Amino acid sequence: MDSHPLQQKIYRTQKVMHAVDEWGLSGEQILVLLDFPVGERTRHLQKYRKDTPFPDDEKINCRVTFLLGIIDALRTTYPRNVHMGARWMAMPHTRLQNRCPLQAMLEDGEQGVVAVLSELDCAYAWELSGSSIS
Repeated sequence: MDSHPLQQKIYRTQKVMHAVDEWGLSGEQILVLLDFPVGERTRHLQKYRKDTPFPDDEKINCRVTFLLGIIDALRTTYPRNVHMGARWMAMPHTRLQNRCPLQAMLEDGEQGVVAVLSELDCAYAWELSGSSIS
């Protein structure tokens, strides 16, 4: 049995958990951001910081993919300062109705996550718009 896909899922999970911790989110906020089912307990989040991948759920997988895009875009936007990503996530932005990206994502769900990703990654925003080069 090949453990590579499992290792990849664990890596993705740990990467997201590291980022949300760095962004200063509470357990409840993490559950909302990841679109976990209502009733999930925050104490279960600790296992995702260690060696357990997120549940194989379509909504959670989709949210993780978007969040990994945000994490990567922050890394490439601020390659010399690893702390700037967390600062950017906490600063109000006019295109997010003067809310910080974290607030937009928590209040608007998937639409907010996509808006933040689009703000950071112009290639993603271009693709989302349906634009094409003629």
